[in-house]
Amino acid sequence: MAKKNPISILEESFLSLKKYLDTNTNQNEAVFTASFINDLHKETVSILEVCNELNQDAAFIQKINSNVSNSSGLLFKAEHFFLSDIIELFDKLPETKNEKSQFVLAYYYDALRNKHFADANSTGELNQLVFTNEFKNHLLKIKKENKIALKNEQSYEYLFAAALSETSNKKLEEIVLKYQNFIRFAFDKKIESNDVFNNFLGIKKTKSDLKKTADLPEEDTLEKVLKELHSLIGLKEVKQDVEELINLLEIQKKRSKQGLKNVEITLHTVFLGPPGTGKTSVARLLSRIFKHLGFLSQGQMFETDREGLVAGYVGQTAAKVNSAVEASLGGVLFIDEAYALTQNLTGNDYGTEAVNTLIKRMEDHREDLAVVVAGYTEPMQIFIESNPGLRSRFNRFFYFKHFAPEELFQIFESFCKKSDFIVSEEAKEKLKDIFELLCSEKDESFGNARVVRNLFEKCVQNQANRIVKLKKLNQKILKTFLEDDIPEPRETQKSVKFNAADETL
Repeated sequence: MAKKNPISILEESFLSLKKYLDTNTNQNEAVFTASFINDLHKETVSILEVCNELNQDAAFIQKINSNVSNSSGLLFKAEHFFLSDIIELFDKLPETKNEKSQFVLAYYYDALRNKHFADANSTGELNQLVFTNEFKNHLLKIKKENKIALKNEQSYEYLFAAALSETSNKKLEEIVLKYQNFIRFAFDKKIESNDVFNNFLGIKKTKSDLKKTADLPEEDTLEKVLKELHSLIGLKEVKQDVEELINLLEIQKKRSKQGLKNVEITLHTVFLGPPGTGKTSVARLLSRIFKHLGFLSQGQMFETDREGLVAGYVGQTAAKVNSAVEASLGGVLFIDEAYALTQNLTGNDYGTEAVNTLIKRMEDHREDLAVVVAGYTEPMQIFIESNPGLRSRFNRFFYFKHFAPEELFQIFESFCKKSDFIVSEEAKEKLKDIFELLCSEKDESFGNARVVRNLFEKCVQNQANRIVKLKKLNQKILKTFLEDDIPEPRETQKSVKFNAADETL
């Protein structure tokens, strides 16, 4: 029989009880509103979703419980560790002596332990409840019974954050944001720096950590990077732009060595063009180039988009942007489809907050950070012009064009080479017909190399369907695409249009 959780018994949800309220209690001044309670509801639902996901990771739950002094041998769940951690935060921060912060802790307790959410329609009664002695006593009980004890009576650590950090769990950043939101809700205190807060929690990230995870090639040189750049198919104008930028930076270095003044050069760059044209690949190469020329210290690239920068609540967005910038220091922060940050300017959209935070951090770290924003040409031009800060920091533009039919065929051949396939002469002719048709009827959303990859995978599937029933297979049969394995041109063209329409939904 599976061991039950040590504190899984459902307790009374005291925020829903009216028996603590004296009908003659004077109406005190409200310390929170219905809107505030609704915000708490959204946040705690989000916390529970994260905890439920982590509870499915048996190895993680075993690891985090290994730090606990627990004679029963039963396991605590993720939400119990989060509750214990915020009780520690509550006790350590000096602003705890007020009814609002106490209510927030009580609310988190009811949501995390009992899956109960106080009714925003009972705001008046709840505002009275927090002034009662019964509420104060129940709060003491919460703190006493839900603080998880550590082994060997060691000083308390924030177990949830520490365990996520040690396992390099991708949920670490999200949980740290939850801690920050608790502090914001309870104490009206906004965390300005992720570094400071990570240190407070005992999470230490250094540039050396980033360098290890950057996956840079060993014994990398500028010559190797340039060789990779020129091996990319097509991109004639982009390659020329990169070479001219390298020339400019090289001369700037030589002028500096001679004691001459230099004009300020920004590394921040805008990549304009349709998808699948190599923007991400060129950004990675640029980061390494800037490192070898001495303009960046690390050379890694951190890739993100709107979802990685914009959150659903005030304060979260700035923290997500700061986290992305800190991961990119010494290298490139690549933001794909950056125009999406400002396309939904509704009352609850925090894209503008992301842009303003990004602009400030770009200025703070202009000596060791390059930001590359990428996307379709027209929306990106509107995006850059939408904010004077963006306009002043991005003045270098690289234009990526659609690939020509012969270049698409070369890309297909490169996929074949990487995966040990060859193409028969008849199949080559059919492929060339496909690429001619696709290019003649393409629009701005045409996916270029992405379309080629999908076509290649379709050919692999067709070939497998053709040869699976053959009694004798040899290496030539296994690796050769015949004409029958290549889809019909019109079939491919219809598939491309269908996928493009699906992406816009």
